[in-house]
Amino acid sequence: METSILSFFWNYKDRRLRALWRILIQGSVWFGLQIGVGVVLAVIILVAAVVTGWMPAQEIPGSSDRIMDLMSRPDIVMILEIATFLITFGSVWLAGRILDRRKFTDFGFHLSARWWRDLGFGLLLGAVLMAGIFLFEAAVGWVTVESTMVTSESGGFFPLAILAPAILFLCVGISEELSSRGYQLKNMAEGMMGTRFGAAGAILAATVFSSIIFGFLHAANPNITWISILNLMAAGVFLALGYILTGELALPIGLHITWNFFQGNVFGFPVSGLNPLAAQFIVVRQSGPGWMTGGPFGPEGGLIGLGAMLLGSLLILLWVRVTRGKISLAKTLAEYHGKEPTTVKETSNS
Repeated sequence: METSILSFFWNYKDRRLRALWRILIQGSVWFGLQIGVGVVLAVIILVAAVVTGWMPAQEIPGSSDRIMDLMSRPDIVMILEIATFLITFGSVWLAGRILDRRKFTDFGFHLSARWWRDLGFGLLLGAVLMAGIFLFEAAVGWVTVESTMVTSESGGFFPLAILAPAILFLCVGISEELSSRGYQLKNMAEGMMGTRFGAAGAILAATVFSSIIFGFLHAANPNITWISILNLMAAGVFLALGYILTGELALPIGLHITWNFFQGNVFGFPVSGLNPLAAQFIVVRQSGPGWMTGGPFGPEGGLIGLGAMLLGSLLILLWVRVTRGKISLAKTLAEYHGKEPTTVKETSNS
């Protein structure tokens, strides 16, 4: 009886916690560090604002608008996102060593010439798809270019200003793919392997479940709607496609980075409800039906974004077919290759 209760938490065969508890612990550590580090950074930023004279100390109580302005400055947002990246990297690395009993590279970072080619294709694909959305909307009269090479600070130096969103979306692309696909999807696939699913079924089910979580993680974004959430779930599947076919995060990381960067800071669309940060190559005025364009949420909230994802999925399949010679799921994502115990004979699922 005791063994059966413990087996709900512990995988005797793999000598580690089961997938559900690994995911919950890693997510809890990530969330706790986000809160703790966020509070510390906010205090440091406020102290720096007082010391530099940007905000007199006596104005801090009741100055929520000025504090929000301060925290939304491009340089501050970039610092906070770098912190999120480091927290994500650190929490996944620790979870991998302690909970998963695997190397960090097994989350999708087996660097090789092929890995870097996949990254390059992902970067190109995100840029091309977003350019296609812009050109389509421009052709039907839904966007009008108002200005170019604009910075949020009057008289700002554009090449320097554009670095902030570039670094921001680099961090976002890596951290979100590492968390949602590299850690969650992989652990979900291992957890479902051998229950009612084979490797292929476990990977597909994990893709769906991790994409649902990915969609709801954006539920607090500005201008969110149920259509936007459903589209973001579809985006989770779209981003996961390159991972489940190659077993590596290179393609989805590249795709995620340029999809966001070109969407906001090149073509001037909102990015998941958020306005472009710091600098834009193009500033546009948008019209057209919101159900098609996504309105204030950006292309991800409309049918045009969904259409781009479908086209991008076909191009990913073509890329995999050309570079691998066939299209098949990377079944190693659902298979754990840890050390087999020598004393315990009981077997169970991941």
